[in-house]
Amino acid sequence: MNDTSSRDLEFLRAHLPDQRWRLNNLYHIIDENGEDVVFKMRPAQAELYDHLHYRNVILKARQEGFTTFIDLLGLDLAIFNPNYAAEINAETKPKASAIFNAKILYPYKHLPVEIQRFCPITYQTKDGTVSFGNGSSVQVDVSARSGTFQFLHVSEYGVVSAKYPGKAEEILTGSIPAVPKNGLVFIESTAKGAAGPFFKLSTAAQKNSLAGSSLSPLDFKFHFFPWYQHPEYRIPPESAVITARLREYFEMLRGDFKIELDPGQMAWYAQQEAVFGDKMWSEYPSYPDEAFKVAQEGAYYAREFTRIYCENRITRVPYDPNYPVYTGWDLGISDDTAIWFLQFIGRQINIIDYYANSGEGLPHYAKILADKPYDYAGHFAPHDIAARELGTGVSRIETARTLGIRFETIPTNRDVLGGIENTREMLQYAWFDEEKCADGVMCLENYRKEWNDRLNSFRDRPLHDWTSHGADALRTIAVAWRAGKVQSTIVRDIRGESAGGRKLKVTRGLKEW
Repeated sequence: MNDTSSRDLEFLRAHLPDQRWRLNNLYHIIDENGEDVVFKMRPAQAELYDHLHYRNVILKARQEGFTTFIDLLGLDLAIFNPNYAAEINAETKPKASAIFNAKILYPYKHLPVEIQRFCPITYQTKDGTVSFGNGSSVQVDVSARSGTFQFLHVSEYGVVSAKYPGKAEEILTGSIPAVPKNGLVFIESTAKGAAGPFFKLSTAAQKNSLAGSSLSPLDFKFHFFPWYQHPEYRIPPESAVITARLREYFEMLRGDFKIELDPGQMAWYAQQEAVFGDKMWSEYPSYPDEAFKVAQEGAYYAREFTRIYCENRITRVPYDPNYPVYTGWDLGISDDTAIWFLQFIGRQINIIDYYANSGEGLPHYAKILADKPYDYAGHFAPHDIAARELGTGVSRIETARTLGIRFETIPTNRDVLGGIENTREMLQYAWFDEEKCADGVMCLENYRKEWNDRLNSFRDRPLHDWTSHGADALRTIAVAWRAGKVQSTIVRDIRGESAGGRKLKVTRGLKEW
């Protein structure tokens, strides 16, 4: 920029001590239309600025501009405070480079020349580091450098948690503790599943906020910015058709959450849903829990669980003593063993219970089954349960038989992707008990494909992690179900006997499906 006039310089000096003024008047950015504009805080950005804590978790809707605002704040702090180190972590190297050029270098190089002389660049690299004459610096990378920094921004941490769990854990255990208690930390993202570090961090921060107690400098504060707070998220009401389902959804928002939407906002939401479909909850959430309802990108059962939530099929599903219970297993040795408990009632599949544990032998699981008040009709386990142990020469299927569990083996290894399709089909008819199946549902929602870093895409095979055992156990019984090995069977009428005094047993075949 050209030198400012003496009058403008006096005006500039008078306002420079005010950081809010600086953030709203000094920094040029390229906006979404590709035009050079002076940055001005949007309402959501101003709300975040007014309610900052030392450590901040930000759950947001898309395109709220928080990356731009937070990174300009880091740049501003580095320019106007000596020996201030700001660290910005992006999801990938290309995104880190884009942030460095657009959110750091471009705003700096369009500052009044007097400010550039006051705080000149003394060192700059192509890969995202800039140092200033006052001893401060800004670095943009995919992971934090060693040492201490006073400012940390982790962009799209939910995406990082989903695709790069190792890096997400490194940020959580290494980068965040490197910021002193009076430093600033921003962890922001859209939601990518009800699991992983971002979900856990958001849940803990939300609990802190709901508790109403004062936060220590090391506690995370929860900030949520829903889609309807964006002033531009509305269109003429006549531009979209509001379906009966969406009207019911908007009525639920008004009744349960006191969210009042105007016709233009409803039309905008309907238009966006037509584009984003089952990603709407995570990309444009209306309330915090909704953001985590749909599993992350690459999740095998995301579409099925979107429908399950829409139809309120995670609710109280009690055991019906008139029908038998089938179990589906995934048996681990050092890993978890997982068990699902299902009842097949006509076309409906009631998933009434789930149990998982690790480091226990078959006697433990036999006792779990015996302690539950269920009448069992069959137990299904993967084929490898029939393999004989090297030390004893006895298979686990034989050991289970001595404990009263008669397994039928299912060849789950022959076609894993086919078994996943069987599970998807079975989930169309499934109802889950919200309390007893909570841990298992979380496994199913977050069961996903393995990520290929080299090709920057998902592999067509499951990632083996904490979700695998619960997902594999349900896949076992889904394969059995599709093979016709389970039946809808009434074992007794409501009084425990038929009108003639005999137990009533009616078997229905798989033709009902």
